[in-house]
Amino acid sequence: MAACQQPGASVAGVALAHGLNANLVRRWLKQGQPKLGALTVVGQDGGAFVAVPMAGIQAPAPEPIRLELRRGASSVSLQWPASGAAECGTWLREWLR
Repeated sequence: MAACQQPGASVAGVALAHGLNANLVRRWLKQGQPKLGALTVVGQDGGAFVAVPMAGIQAPAPEPIRLELRRGASSVSLQWPASGAAECGTWLREWLR
């Protein structure tokens, strides 16, 4: 929809570039833009505009890295945040030397 509102843009040209029917794009423009943070769902027949709020949806936090290491008489149980995997690898290389 934003591409249609650019200077010199044609609805037909934008629709063709995105593999859409120009009449469908005109209908979307007539209905107005959905609110930010909403998902637009359109039926195959071009009807049934539905805005589904997306606020508050977050991806689950990744599981931490858990290691149990034994070397000789030493034993280490380690839990490291997954976001710091590179640092965990560096620490592990040093420990294994």
